[in-house]
Amino acid sequence: MNTRTRVLTGTALAVALGAGALGAVSANAAPAAAPAAVAKKDGDKNFTTSTHLTVDAATRAAQAALDAAEKENQKVTVAVVDRNGNTIVTLRGDGAGPQSYESAQRKAYTAVSWNAPTSVLAGRLAQTPNLKDIPGTLFLGGGTPVQAEGAPVAGIGVAGAPSGDLDEKFAKAGVDALDK
Repeated sequence: MNTRTRVLTGTALAVALGAGALGAVSANAAPAAAPAAVAKKDGDKNFTTSTHLTVDAATRAAQAALDAAEKENQKVTVAVVDRNGNTIVTLRGDGAGPQSYESAQRKAYTAVSWNAPTSVLAGRLAQTPNLKDIPGTLFLGGGTPVQAEGAPVAGIGVAGAPSGDLDEKFAKAGVDALDK
């Protein structure tokens, strides 16, 4: 074996042994300590509790809204979002237009964001027209908030009927179904 081959072979062997030794030391090292859990105490102002609709309740509300629309031969989409605007359930009725899916979600989001029916909020555009520029919102009748103890916990949006008044009527039917 020539000198160059012996040097390369020796270097490779030294690197392999060093890696093995480092692995053995690392394997024997103490594991990192888990982060400490913070316990919530009564009266602790660092935490808050919120109320959310279950998937079952959101589905019942959406189905009630869709049923109310179908009784009046309206082809709509119904969306239910949680307090943070995340979609819980969307039901697209037979024959509902393609634009109704996104419109229903945006109406539900708008209603829960402001804790008010979207028909009321649409009236505010006269005084504050830049409200319509807020991403994800839609200031047309058809969205209504779901409240627990006066606080918004969800929003129901309906889109596809020929008027926002009808859409909102069907959304309210969804809210009413939660009281049963």
